[in-house]
Amino acid sequence: MHKLLQDLPGEKIMLLGNEAIARGAVEAGVAFATTYPGTPSSEISLNLFQMSQESDLYFEYSTNEKVALEVAAAAANSGLRTFCMMKHVGLNVAADPLMTLAYVGVTAGMVILTADDPAMFSSQNEQDNRYYAKFGNLPMMEPSSVAEAKDMIKDAFELSESLKQPVLLRTTTRINHSNAFVTFGEIKPRNTKGRFEKDPHRCVTVPAVSRGLHVKVLEKMKNAARLSDTSSYNFVQGQGPLGVITNGVSFYYAADAVKDLGLTDRAKILRLGFSNPLPRKMIADFLKGCEKVLVVEEGEPFMEEAVKAIAQEQGITISIKGKSDDLFSRLFEYDPAMVREKMAAFFNVPYTPKPSVDTSDIPEIPMRPPNLCSGCSHRATFYEVKQAAKDMDVICPNDIGCYTLGFLPPLSMGDFVICMGSSVSSSCGFSKATDQKVVSFIGDSTFFHSGITGLVNAVFNNHNFTLVILENDITAMTGHQPHPGVDMDRFGLSGYGRVNIEKLVRAVGVEHVSIIKPFKVQKSIDVIKEALAFKGVSVIISQEPCALYAKSLKLKKIRPFMVSDKCVDHRDCITTIACPSFYLDKDNRVAIDANTCVGCAVCAQICPENAIRPLKQ
Repeated sequence: MHKLLQDLPGEKIMLLGNEAIARGAVEAGVAFATTYPGTPSSEISLNLFQMSQESDLYFEYSTNEKVALEVAAAAANSGLRTFCMMKHVGLNVAADPLMTLAYVGVTAGMVILTADDPAMFSSQNEQDNRYYAKFGNLPMMEPSSVAEAKDMIKDAFELSESLKQPVLLRTTTRINHSNAFVTFGEIKPRNTKGRFEKDPHRCVTVPAVSRGLHVKVLEKMKNAARLSDTSSYNFVQGQGPLGVITNGVSFYYAADAVKDLGLTDRAKILRLGFSNPLPRKMIADFLKGCEKVLVVEEGEPFMEEAVKAIAQEQGITISIKGKSDDLFSRLFEYDPAMVREKMAAFFNVPYTPKPSVDTSDIPEIPMRPPNLCSGCSHRATFYEVKQAAKDMDVICPNDIGCYTLGFLPPLSMGDFVICMGSSVSSSCGFSKATDQKVVSFIGDSTFFHSGITGLVNAVFNNHNFTLVILENDITAMTGHQPHPGVDMDRFGLSGYGRVNIEKLVRAVGVEHVSIIKPFKVQKSIDVIKEALAFKGVSVIISQEPCALYAKSLKLKKIRPFMVSDKCVDHRDCITTIACPSFYLDKDNRVAIDANTCVGCAVCAQICPENAIRPLKQ
């Protein structure tokens, strides 16, 4: 049995934050869960997917976040407790249904998790999704620890059902990817089959209906504000004339700073876990008892702006600072040392940085930038396109996935990346706005997510570019989740359909469609040249399973290669494809690490001396 399905109330177990959230959803009696995977939220869906194979929980990997939210909205309006999760930029994709779902509401509990990514560890921006809650008139809760995340999601479902409104649960990377002991609670029985009761005056959002719904959603938020003012997730810790208002992981940084700076008897902390609507009365009462207040929050000045507005309305004239005057930054993550330093400066108390551990006798760790894996088929495809287009003035829009790393030298095949699916749509623009040749790249999962509509647009408007679809049979970057093109039989799972990318591309009207096997280098280059010469939209589908995925499922026999004595040290293998299995040995000559080489043989095909051969075993 999956460890998160065990009904062991009181049992303590070490869990990843995302595992704790998944467990909390199970304890809450979630019957229906949907997602499109995205770091830092991916392990939540992985665990729910695994549990769905052993229980009556329904879980699906949806085509994208918009679809996931719409599927979940239907379930939540059919009486099932529903959980929809995504990373922060995924909420942009789901924003269209999100804004109107706030009007419609739900009949059973619905929690929408948004995993924000301060410092952009795996994201293209660090947007602060607290503003979605305010913008969309949605209650929002934010945990400060792994254990609290597990408990908070259960209360978020209760809140959702009491308000008949979806609730946003906002986490950050430090919550999602930290480990901590969590105490299991009881698992609430699931209601796994519901019934949709027709209510067109709530569920059919034509203008005449929506006008009335807007009135109702504002009334719901007034009720939510009253609940926020009395919520146990909003509390004051400590006492004194100095005030700190904080949220999320910053709460613990602030609490430690108060202790370390000797302010325990002089400072109090207001922690806001039910953060939209903010508890206005609680905040006003807190401010009235303070001489000055420091607001500690990662991201944008969401709380700071609201606190200052409340102070102005109440005629409170104390100093309130957070990100104003550049005290705290709007950039990246916070850490305990930073919070201590800023708090000491604001409250004008002595501050001596904690002595750091002397590491002068420890060798410096070599830089290890992100890189495509050994045997990654994307590397071969990029090389082949580069060779086929070497005499052309080429723009290469890229997309979101492992293959985004193609922009790095020596491949340098990525000139423009905005968001999921943008490679196709931006190619439409580049092909009309310039006379340059446009060759774009998109992964198979991303193509299903948001690339199809751009391709339809290209066919309809008669654009001229080549799209390379990198079909590696899995959603690789976020941890090998399935997508509509995956053969689920490989996982021993039945009951799934499969969408053929080639048939889909031809069905939308693309006339020139070709298939390459990227580990056959010269043949692939020849096919790519034909596609580049075509006037109009051409599509190349590069078919080869993800190397790590293929290895885990034992889809191929691994046959490492070696560099023979024929090598004259041209180093073309390193300077053109830069596979991480290459290294320089003690004699400063090129060698191959047999432990990481998967035997794709691309390097052997491009070596001018034919010096790379299979390793004899």
